[in-house]
Amino acid sequence: MTAKKELWVLLAMFVLPIVLGTLAYYYVVDEGVDSTVNYGELVQPIIITEQSDIDLEGENTLQGLWTFAYVAQSCDAACNTSIKNIKKIRILMNADMRRVQRIAIIADKSGPSEIDEGLINATITSDVVKARLQVYPQRSIFLIDPLGNIMLYYQPESLDIKRVIKDLKRLFKYSRIG
Repeated sequence: MTAKKELWVLLAMFVLPIVLGTLAYYYVVDEGVDSTVNYGELVQPIIITEQSDIDLEGENTLQGLWTFAYVAQSCDAACNTSIKNIKKIRILMNADMRRVQRIAIIADKSGPSEIDEGLINATITSDVVKARLQVYPQRSIFLIDPLGNIMLYYQPESLDIKRVIKDLKRLFKYSRIG
């Protein structure tokens, strides 16, 4: 081989992988960039709540714990099923179940048909938060972070408990709060 050919082969060995990698990124990988690893739908923009925006019964607070909130106008059979599913999710978190609480925000103040010890009843007192939640379907499940921000939304009709648990475990792994 001549020196010129050796130079071109050497140059191709270093430049070709960079060019192929760049092309692969922009034409293959970049198509899926909009997808996320979470199974819940991100609330965009996040709904920031203050302590006075959601009134929880008793001495309970949204601060310091991850919270599953079921929001509906009234509690019917679908409501009961969703509340049971949220309870299952909390129990299946095993050692991390103490990091999760459950609240039911029912507009007409009706509760689930069965008495549920760990369920906290709540009402939304802020018109701003009510208006922001109107964008979502009538029956919705939201995940609220330990700072009180409503951040993830799940459709109760298509709730996959295993996927929600994966979301929570990922959040707990990377979260420094709650």
